[in-house]
This record gives sequence, C-alpha cells and structure tokens, in this order.
Amino acid sequence: MGRVAVAGVILATMTGMALAEPPQVAGQPVLLSPGVSPAVTPSKPAPPTGKPVQRPAKPSANAARAPSTPEGRSAAALALSSDPVFDEGTYARIKEALLSYADIQVRGGWPSLPADAKLAPGVSGPDVALLRRRLVITEDMPVGQEAGDVYDAAVVDGVKRFQLRHGLEATGSVGAQTLKALNVPVAARIKQLEASLERLLGMDFVFAERYVVVNIPAAFVEAVGGDKVQRRYRVIVGKIDKPSPTLTAYITAINLNPTWTVPLSITKNEIFAHMRRDPSYLSRMHMRVLGAHDEEIDPQSIDWSSGRSPNFTVRQDSGAWNALGNLKIDMPNPYSVYMHDTDARRLFENDYRFDSHGCTRVDNVRDLAAWILQDVPGWNRAAIDAGIATGERKIINLPHKMPVAWVYLTGWMTRDGIIEFREDVYAHDEALDRTALDEAARAGGFVAPLGHDLKQVSIDSR
Repeated sequence: MGRVAVAGVILATMTGMALAEPPQVAGQPVLLSPGVSPAVTPSKPAPPTGKPVQRPAKPSANAARAPSTPEGRSAAALALSSDPVFDEGTYARIKEALLSYADIQVRGGWPSLPADAKLAPGVSGPDVALLRRRLVITEDMPVGQEAGDVYDAAVVDGVKRFQLRHGLEATGSVGAQTLKALNVPVAARIKQLEASLERLLGMDFVFAERYVVVNIPAAFVEAVGGDKVQRRYRVIVGKIDKPSPTLTAYITAINLNPTWTVPLSITKNEIFAHMRRDPSYLSRMHMRVLGAHDEEIDPQSIDWSSGRSPNFTVRQDSGAWNALGNLKIDMPNPYSVYMHDTDARRLFENDYRFDSHGCTRVDNVRDLAAWILQDVPGWNRAAIDAGIATGERKIINLPHKMPVAWVYLTGWMTRDGIIEFREDVYAHDEALDRTALDEAARAGGFVAPLGHDLKQVSIDSR
C-alpha cells in the first residue's frame, strides 16, 4: 500500500507535544486569530533527506501554554510558533508524521464519538470516557490520562491542544466543528499527509536567509528569517471556484498606491454584468476603460451586452476605493497573482477566509512590506505610511529579489513533532497519486542543499 511504502522510509517516530511561549517580534508576542499554528518550543530545523532525522527535543517542563481567549471567535488571539510551516525539513517531517499515523492505523485507529455527545467541562459519562481515549491516542492528552469519565481540567487542556492543531478556536469545549474534526478517521488524516507530501514533489524552491510562505489551507502568511518566523499574518485567499494557485516566485518590488488592472476574466464575467445593470458602475468605482495604447475609451461607446471577449482593459485608479488597497507586493508569476492590501478589512475577522479571486490579501500588509524592505535604506514602516499618505504611486524595487512560495499543506508536522491539519477547502487531496509517492520514497525526496547564501532544494525525485 502506498502509505506503508512512504511511511517505511522514516527514521524516527513522533515524540511528545507541548505548547510553549510565543515568539517575540519587536518586543511583542506574535498574535493571530484562530486558524493558525499552535505555539511550540523552537528547535533546530530537521536535516535534509540523506542524513538521519533526529528526534525532536523534549519540551521544557515549565513551557507556558497558549492563553485561552474567551472574548469570542473573531477576537481570539492565539500565541504562535516561531517555527515555519515550510522549510528544508518539512518533507522529512511529513514522512515522519505518516509513520506515526500509520502506527495508529495498524493499532485500530481511534474511536468515533456519538453525533449527539454532550461534551463540555464538568459533564461525565461514557462519552467523556471515549473522548479521553481519543485524545490520548493522538497525544493531545498524556498517556495515563485515559482512565475516568469526567470532563476535568486535563480534558479541557487536551481539547484545546487538539483544537489548536486543527486551526479551531481553543475553547476547551467540544462544539460541532471540533466534534467533526475528532471524528475524521485516521485513514483520512493519512491521506492528507500523503497528499501534502505529494504536492511537494516536483516543487523547486530556494530557501534563502529570508523568504515568505503562504499556506493556503491555513490562510496565513509567514515571513521567515534565520529559520524562524519573524512575522505571521492572517490572509484571505481564493474562493473554492477561484482557488489560489500553488507557486514559487520572487518578490521584486513593493508598489505603494497601486492601480489595479482588472483581469480579463473578471472584466468579461463581472464588469460586463455590472455595466448592464448600472451604466454608472465604472465611474462610481473609479475605473477607466483603456485601449491598446492606454488611450482612454468612453464606456458608453462599448456594447456591454455583447458576449465577445473584450479588446480593451479596465483599470481602477489608486485610492481608498482600490481593490488592492494602498499596497501591492509584486511577485511576477505565470498566474498573475500577488499579495496586496484590501479595502474590505472586515473579512480578516472571519475564520473562513477563502474569499478572493486567487490573489492573497494580507492583514497588516504594511508591516509585512516593512519587513521585506528592511534592507532597503529609507523604507521603514513610517516611511511606507508617509509614502501612502501622499496618494502618489511609488514602486520600491528590491536590490535582491526575495523567494516566496504559496503551498497547499493540509497536513504537516512542526519541528517539535506537533502534527497539524486543516480542511481541504479546494478538494485537492482527492487527486492523490500514491504511485508518485512510492517512487519518491525509493528516490529519497529532497536533495541536499547547495550551500552558500541561497539553499536550493529540489523536491523533484522523478
């Protein structure tokens, strides 16, 4: 079986898991709403394939837990790990996670909880006894805590840890979403890990000293420097019918007060419809119709009822109304997508953040831009704010392009051995090719880094 072949090449098993103190950025903890990684104890990155995979270090006994946040779903703030979701050790760690979950499967998996189970602090009964067993199997509760049928403090902590690992609000109570996640069978979790592993195959990426990663299913972006996450923000990614692509590219510039050239597909499928209903739509949205040589065309001269492909472009002026907001991160790629600000900031408060046409909208994008530009003299956060305040377009080119990757990992493991899962929103896991994984297991996956300032990692083992 494919999963056995892949798991069989792993050299170490998963060790204990613990939450730890949040990383510090500019003297402050990195905080984010639900849907993000739990905090873990920082450790050295796993070595590339070809060297033994070392067991993660045991966490310290006094490691602090992430604070609970009773304020509510959108206001919750969770302490985060300083370890990136995607680094040179990701491929090997996912294989390690596969071994752990294959072992659980061989032992019979975990029990399913009744759909009508009442699971909250203070209750007791056979359903709680089942929950305790379930949490111990995946190490959300320590071995030895499975006995009993009371929903006590140990169960609350175990449920919170489970919720953090699955991008859920850490309430400590089992609501509908947590119950659904608890009842996902081990075979389905194995498939998520296998699919995440397979999506790394054929992917070439340069791990530089500083790089940026978007994990699409988790809806967050990480700014990585010195093998540690120095910034992490919520993002809004593509809708189910307009998914964000996986890609590798380079950030080349920061664009202040950008204009927005509307993609042809949006012009044809949406602008035409708006203009048929409301001929003033373009002027209200501060949009212009431009010809082949950027000459402005009167919108009233266009037949908006036509089904033909437009031979013009639509461009939105800079300003507060602009769909890109006040800042765009340029990263040339075949999909013509990028990271940018947004004029609809309320969307970041949602746990479900799959609402774009494929681009990535970044919460606090100015702060991310300041991090990207930290080696460019004269362009700190205050300068970015001042540049935007002028209302004038300004393109700030990077002297050295920065690697960026958009990955689709629905299952992965942190350096501490914490295995995390997110929902397969785009249903990409259904396309799993286990034959490719078997070939990769025999070939070894990652190749060793080239060294020097940039570390080239090829995941194409076929």
